[in-house]
Amino acid sequence: MRFIICGLGSIGRRHLRNLMVLGQHDVVLYRTGKSTLPDDEFSGLQVEYDLTTALDRWQPDAVVVANPTSMHLEVAIPAVEAGCHLLIEKPVSHSMEGIDNLRTGLKTGGGRALVGFQFRFHPGLIAVKRLLEDEAVGRPISVRAHWGEYLPDWHPWEDYRLSYSARADLGGGVVLTLCHPFDYFRWFFGEVVDVAAVLGSLSDLGLEVEDTAEISLTFEEGPLASIHLDYNQRPASHWLEIIGVQGTIRWDNSDGEVHWWSTHTNGWQTIPAPPGFDRNIMFINEMQHFLNVVAGKEEPVCTLEDGIRALEIALAVKQAAMENRRSLIRSEGL
Repeated sequence: MRFIICGLGSIGRRHLRNLMVLGQHDVVLYRTGKSTLPDDEFSGLQVEYDLTTALDRWQPDAVVVANPTSMHLEVAIPAVEAGCHLLIEKPVSHSMEGIDNLRTGLKTGGGRALVGFQFRFHPGLIAVKRLLEDEAVGRPISVRAHWGEYLPDWHPWEDYRLSYSARADLGGGVVLTLCHPFDYFRWFFGEVVDVAAVLGSLSDLGLEVEDTAEISLTFEEGPLASIHLDYNQRPASHWLEIIGVQGTIRWDNSDGEVHWWSTHTNGWQTIPAPPGFDRNIMFINEMQHFLNVVAGKEEPVCTLEDGIRALEIALAVKQAAMENRRSLIRSEGL
């Protein structure tokens, strides 16, 4: 298979390395020259600086979109119109502008799209979904996700204020950048119908975007839900708690373990992380799945419509906070 990777920041480079690990060496790099990382690992790879030329010359099977959020569709739409399969990083974009063109291009081009919500490949969260499907703690009645992580620690090699996560023009802010819970909550509990939120730039980081968010979600059918996001917490903390009528499920990203208590067992049970598990295994499994999607062996586990729905939730969160009222979720195309 032949791939074009657009965006050579940390996630684009991770995808490049993982493609190589999985035996895929026919990779072309589409670059803008704005990366803040050294170019050492690109030795021997073809580089293009014009997207149209890259697509015409190399006729790739798939394109990996890993550039800043607000620039995703500039690459994604021409790629799908050219018939390429697509791995597009979350969130799909920073607004709904151009989303219909992406849908149409994917349909007419004939490719498949996978959205890069890598936590769908976390063994702990896969175990949580299985427990919910098995009704291990009965009907869920409330759920809380918490994710706080100090932004300057993410990419120590660059000025965090210049990163896409910190810039409004690049689609930054905690709501879009840390939007994974919107996706895995839908994966667990179904559709979100409305949201309420309070957002603020409350840290000492001096950002032009929100660095703290408190969010509540209402599902069509499901538990009361809340999410905390911030760019300030040290040490980093990402965890999930689900309270059911017959017990509790807890997952913590720090060790990957799932703990659950049920009235049936009257005690805590533990599902440990697989031996040797580390964060990159999620991305390896995601990329292997994408290779199978490109080969026609599997359907995407996180479709373009899943990604659009998570974006709609994120944008509704911003609207709810700005207008100080609950905001209904858009449902175009669903």
